[in-house]
Amino acid sequence: MRIAYLGPEGTFTHEAVRRWVGVRSVGVRSVDARPGGDDAAQQPLATVREVHDAVAAGAADRGVVAIESSVEGYVVPSLDALLGSPDVVAVDEVVLDVSFDAFVRPGHADPSGLREATAHPHGLAQCTRFVAERGLLPVPASSNAAACRDLADHQVAFGPRLCGELYGLETLATGVEDFAGARTRFVVLCRRDDAPAAWAPVRAAGHEAWHTMVAVTPVVTGPGVLARVTAEFAERGVNMSSLVERPLKVRESQYVFVVTLDGAPWEPRVRDLFAALLGAGDSLKVLGAFPVAPGGPGLDGVLPDHVPTGSVLGSDDDATVARGLLW
Repeated sequence: MRIAYLGPEGTFTHEAVRRWVGVRSVGVRSVDARPGGDDAAQQPLATVREVHDAVAAGAADRGVVAIESSVEGYVVPSLDALLGSPDVVAVDEVVLDVSFDAFVRPGHADPSGLREATAHPHGLAQCTRFVAERGLLPVPASSNAAACRDLADHQVAFGPRLCGELYGLETLATGVEDFAGARTRFVVLCRRDDAPAAWAPVRAAGHEAWHTMVAVTPVVTGPGVLARVTAEFAERGVNMSSLVERPLKVRESQYVFVVTLDGAPWEPRVRDLFAALLGAGDSLKVLGAFPVAPGGPGLDGVLPDHVPTGSVLGSDDDATVARGLLW
């Protein structure tokens, strides 16, 4: 099996590939099916678009890209590539705990000589405190591994520990991310026509918990359009675990809603939901479906100390509510 991923070697995506190669259908640990085992050919590519193109053209059997960071949200190039591709879908996911180490060229750890910090934009965004405390200038790179591979003497690079080992770098500091416990989701891609075969071993094993990503483009925009769409979900008891909008590239002020829902496309209630939306004239496109790991996020709500700073509750005093809501 040929697996394309966002390279170079040493990216978090590379780590996700290694995890997936070890256990296919990550999150469904009871399913022992390896995608080629140790013989899987792993091909690092320069951009997310190249990964999608390799899968679409059949040059790769699978592709792996990051789709969502718990700190920075959706990875826009990955999401837009799925939206724009008629032939590529997500069929599995890998979730990694993400921690960044700070690397320098050997013998260049003197703070007086370090002027820049480099990493993928999401990596820089997760290490802002370290950058600010040292007065470094952020310099975006195509990936964290590329930043480490191409590191200059006056730079600090952020990346996984694997990067230091691969590129012979000196570790300046470990665990420099702003938020401990950050996680990133990666999706495993294949050609749309090959998706049923990719899911077959998991479905045959009787796995019941699935997520589906679907793009919903409303036929009519204006007041109440999103309420109409979400009402169809509520009526059928289909939970939305995520909703994000992306602009239609050819129409100003019009958007496509990307919904991640609890369920698989072939489940009766999800099929009924899709039929209702199609009946209303909406355009639909399933971007992917993948098994959910046991013990994943539940519906217990968000802890009060995890909401945005300055949020208010109905139990707060009038002055606090007025200040928070600008009444």
